[in-house]
Formats: sequence, structure tokens, C-alpha cells
Amino acid sequence: MSGDQVSALPEKLHSAEPFEPHITAFYCVYCGYMAADTAGALNIQYPANIKFVRLPCTGKTDIRYLMEAFEQGADGVYQVGCPIGNCHHVRGNERGLARVRRAKKILDEIGLGGERLEMFFMSGSQGHTFAMAAQTMVERIRKLGPNPIKPGYAPHGEGVEDLVLGDVEDGEADEEYGFRGRQAQ
Repeated sequence: MSGDQVSALPEKLHSAEPFEPHITAFYCVYCGYMAADTAGALNIQYPANIKFVRLPCTGKTDIRYLMEAFEQGADGVYQVGCPIGNCHHVRGNERGLARVRRAKKILDEIGLGGERLEMFFMSGSQGHTFAMAAQTMVERIRKLGPNPIKPGYAPHGEGVEDLVLGDVEDGEADEEYGFRGRQAQ
């Protein structure tokens, strides 16, 4: 490398674009989807770097979905569900919360950090709350930086699933993290 190339390096580093996180948001078809729709109808701006995944209920979120989002390159992940005590599927949002809590613990254990995952509760009329949740996650992930396990950067070629999931079943997460609803027979 020549002297001119070396002196140009700091310039390149300072002119680099700021980190813009890729975020995946899982939301229920009831309150989560309606809150997003309300935000759009009211022309409420929220970050455009969020990829949405619609689910019948946040209670249908499997821990594997959350981990797969990180493995596929998401820098942050969050869920939007109905308010506690007002779930269209009775207690699905509590089941979703139990799984998010378990996934956060796993993320902390593998060193990725549970703060990259969150769950928000809101009703369908809360478009501003929906936009604030999106902005909150974008700001949080900007501070944390890029996902260190994006495809191509996993240690020794292992993916998140290989590092974490093992034999964890959803029922275990539900019991450990306080879901008190009907259990599978």
C-alpha cells in the first residue's frame, strides 16, 4: 500500500454512510396489523428499514422464527401484539411474550444480546404508538451496531440455530417464563 493510499483511509472511514439497521417486526393480524394500518392512514412516518411479518397471533410465534430472523441478517427483531388482557385469541399475546423472554435469554447466552429483541403491546387505533415502537427499535439497534452473526460472519460456519436451539421446545419456554394458559396435551 502506498503512502497516498494509507493517508486516504481515514477519509474513507469518515465519509462512510452511518449504519442503518435491518429490523424484522412480527405482528398479529389484529391489533398489530391495524396499528400499522392506522399509522399509514394517518400519514404517520416511521422508519422504512423494517421488514414486516404478519402472523395470526403473536402466540403463534415460535422461538425459531425469532432466531431465524437474526440468522438471516436482521440487526434487531420485535413483535407487536394486542394489549395484555385484550388479546383476540384470549392469551396468545402472553404466550408470545413468554417466547420473547426465552429468546432474549438465549440471545444473552450466545453473546448477541437480548436487547436486540423486544415486544410491544398496542391496540389497532394506536398508530402513533406503532411508529414510536419502530423508531425506538431503530435507535436502539443503531447504538448496538450491526448483527455480528449476519450470514457469512457466523463463527466457524455455524448458524444461530446450531448454536442455540438444541432441544428447546416451546412448551419449556412457556413454563419457564410464566405463560399460564391452556397447555398442549
